[in-house]
Amino acid sequence: MIKQPDQPIMRMFATPANSRRLFLAQLALGAATLFTVPGAFAEELTRTPAQTEGPFYPDKLPLDTDNDLIVINDATTPGVGEITWLSGRLLDSRGEPIRNATIEIWQADNSGAYLHSRTGNKDKQDKNFQGFGRFLTGSTGEYLFRTIKPVPYPGRTPHIHFAVKIKGRSKFTTQCYIEGHPQNDRDGVLRGIKDAKQRASVIVPFMPVKNSKIGELAAKFDLVMGFTPEA
Repeated sequence: MIKQPDQPIMRMFATPANSRRLFLAQLALGAATLFTVPGAFAEELTRTPAQTEGPFYPDKLPLDTDNDLIVINDATTPGVGEITWLSGRLLDSRGEPIRNATIEIWQADNSGAYLHSRTGNKDKQDKNFQGFGRFLTGSTGEYLFRTIKPVPYPGRTPHIHFAVKIKGRSKFTTQCYIEGHPQNDRDGVLRGIKDAKQRASVIVPFMPVKNSKIGELAAKFDLVMGFTPEA
């Protein structure tokens, strides 16, 4: 079985690092230890469905685009929300890892505001939440972000946007949703995925991290592309 992003890894991050650079190095190292079985259960993989990028991809990228969306640069005040460790693997259609691909995520802050000039709730925007991040996949296709649990806003169930950028291929976009959220059944974008298995593949549990003193969550979202390296 592929090891879940569970308590031992999370406890490692619970102790404050001496610097943000050290923290991010630990973050990347921790991600690499979570995934050890390339190609496992490939016959069970369901291709991740493409979804709309939406209107709120940042129209001006932040100066800080790393994989920690909770803290901007070396700021001392973190973003508001339920801290979530979002991890997974980028795989091809056979279940083999795709390395050296850029994964981007962007999402609304805890008030439902995006990092975009036309966002709703702009007057309530959390200036301490990065709102956008990037990660370069490692040898087992792994990625890891520290962000917040997404919240609903008018017209949408909670979700996190994903973009996958692989050299020589078109950008792939999709969205990740919270398992069991009551608005999922009424969300037009999510309901637009007609294949039941594909729709289920983008809905994941956000589970409490055991022994976390600040109520952290963990979510695992694998991305399965519809091609093999030779295709």
